[in-house]
Amino acid sequence: MAETIVLPDIEREEETGSKSDLEPAWLVICWNDPVNLMTYVTHVFQAVFGWNRQKAEFHMLQVHRQGKSMLARTTMEKAEHYVHQLQKYTLHATMERES
Repeated sequence: MAETIVLPDIEREEETGSKSDLEPAWLVICWNDPVNLMTYVTHVFQAVFGWNRQKAEFHMLQVHRQGKSMLARTTMEKAEHYVHQLQKYTLHATMERES
């Protein structure tokens, strides 16, 4: 007589969002200042964010023409890191909680 093997049902777990999906996002903002040259600001954006020149120039021009640019939407820890990096390069940068 053959023995019947019963396998357990395999249930698929539903993926819920990651913890960061539940946390509010933080925005990294760079503000215009009368001190730093546009080429320098472009260089800093490339160095801090690893952006290509075109993207860095886009944000630099936004800062220059509109007074500010939102550079990143990220977690609080990463936003703090970016703000400190930008400030080390003497740029006026802040972070704010996304509303």
